[in-house]
Amino acid sequence: MNTLLTRSAAELAELLSSYARGRPPRTIAVVGNAPMPPCADRSAAVDAADLVIRMTSFTTDPAALGTRTDVVVLHRGVIASPHTFADYKSRLYLLVEPGRLHWEPEAIPDWWPADLGFVPVPNHGFTVALNALLGFDPATPTWSTTGTMATYLATELFPTARVLLTGTSIVDDPDQTTFPHAWGSPVAVTAEHRLGAEADLLRRWESTGRIEILR
Repeated sequence: MNTLLTRSAAELAELLSSYARGRPPRTIAVVGNAPMPPCADRSAAVDAADLVIRMTSFTTDPAALGTRTDVVVLHRGVIASPHTFADYKSRLYLLVEPGRLHWEPEAIPDWWPADLGFVPVPNHGFTVALNALLGFDPATPTWSTTGTMATYLATELFPTARVLLTGTSIVDDPDQTTFPHAWGSPVAVTAEHRLGAEADLLRRWESTGRIEILR
């Protein structure tokens, strides 16, 4: 990684740390949007983490997925849930923009709260690198889901932290054509995603101890 990207990653890590219970965070929970059965231990593990990252149209659930939210990772096409912008002044909002590498415009979405800023996740520091890990052709408009990107960010920015991933259906069902959501209706798996490649990568990270998946 060149000096500019190294500085960018260090600054992003420092920014996320400022929203954590400890600096740097020793435990990070990345919580996806898949519905999960009640589990007191899982919910407690999420809420006990130093930093809790959720994404897009997420929900909170004390019986299954915990209640804390420190960082929200979004993309421009998100369908916001009632939880997405709740208490937004106390959270950090990261905007992933993989489509900017191909066709996506830069305009801020109309639904974005007028007084809420956001921090773009640098494409050339993170999106391109993750696409390479997934084996994607740079010329083809393909990129990871927001959940896998959030997991990659957590492990790259805080390589010594214990990273817990939950609320994901990709690992156990990479052939799905819709994403069931803990909030709202299921959404279609869009053409830019290759869930099999993501499932393989997440399983590899789990096997090497880079992440722990809470099912």
